[in-house]
Amino acid sequence: MRNFEYYTPTRIIFGKDTHYQIGDLLKQGNYKKVLIHYGSGSIVRSGLLKEITDSLDTAGVSYVTLGGVVPNPRLSKVYEGIRLCREEQVDFILAAGGGSVIDSSKAIGYGAANPWTDVWNFFLKKKTPTDCLPIGVILTIAASGSEMSSSAVITNEDGWLKRGCVKTDLCRPKFAILNPRLTYTLPQYQTESGCVDILMHTMERYFVNLETMEVTDSISESLMQTVIYNARILMNEPGNYNARAEIMWAGSLSHNGLTGCGTGGGDWACHQLEHELGGQYDVTHGAGLSALWGSWARYVYKENPERFAQFATNVFHIPCGLDFEKTALQGIQAMEDFFRSIQMPTSLHQLGLDLTDSQIHDLAFRCSFEDTRTIGVFMQLNMKDMEKIYHMANADHTND
Repeated sequence: MRNFEYYTPTRIIFGKDTHYQIGDLLKQGNYKKVLIHYGSGSIVRSGLLKEITDSLDTAGVSYVTLGGVVPNPRLSKVYEGIRLCREEQVDFILAAGGGSVIDSSKAIGYGAANPWTDVWNFFLKKKTPTDCLPIGVILTIAASGSEMSSSAVITNEDGWLKRGCVKTDLCRPKFAILNPRLTYTLPQYQTESGCVDILMHTMERYFVNLETMEVTDSISESLMQTVIYNARILMNEPGNYNARAEIMWAGSLSHNGLTGCGTGGGDWACHQLEHELGGQYDVTHGAGLSALWGSWARYVYKENPERFAQFATNVFHIPCGLDFEKTALQGIQAMEDFFRSIQMPTSLHQLGLDLTDSQIHDLAFRCSFEDTRTIGVFMQLNMKDMEKIYHMANADHTND
């Protein structure tokens, strides 16, 4: 059993109408000026932005706003936020949105609090931040788990590089307000893509080629079953509060470190492969993950077929005999069948991509940092391995 550390300081305020507490929360923290950071105009059209500003006005908390965050959030918007925070002397950032808005807020917080270097250096892993503006979250999309994590991913338009920031606890949100009702208006594609992202945050930690803790495995398997069950409900009942609530809480638990206790941190190869796909072709993150996962799994499962067989049996109730490889493949097929059942892609073709050999080579070259690094721990993947997985995912699947 491996040693580990677990730290999750974010305060969670969960339930119906909890976002109305935002003014009092910020007033209690004695914050003087808040940047409200958000994405498209959806929170304006829904009335959420006005509800937030009304609450701040009532509490006597000053604020400025910055919208326009897009999926695969851009470095240019981060720079805009940093300038605004400095000009307005902002002392708190409120992220009202999903993972893209939260990640953009974290990057702005790092940039504003560390004027001694370009914030992009933190994403290139050349520098480590020493401070961050405090951040709070009103979550509107259950997916990334960024509301409780130390992670942030930003896309630099100069070269379309999508990179994760060096991880520190400085950017962990002080609080996160989780009101499942705020996710009711999401398009089905976004809802189900979010469910895939939640599953993948759990599976990235679950699929490790080493001895794990039984209790951590059980938590992970239960989380996966919960997401699969409720994702199917939301296909037909998008206004089902209980299903929305289960998915929202699962999203936070999947990425706050809990399912990584004793697993050595996880594999993360699929995320690394998808980051290049998202950076180059701006695909939705969860959809990119589902398009790649089956190809990754089939490429690596023989390194430890017993682990995949355990997944098949404990998550999908597939009987396991002595043929672990057969059971492993049945489990991989079952997950891909689930992806299809919620209309998520299982190949790049279903993402609308038909990549050339040259384009696939370029993805692998970028993902391997120009053939200077390997990714993954279940099986370490070099540039050639990455290229083969992209080719597998690029092939037409018989079930497409």
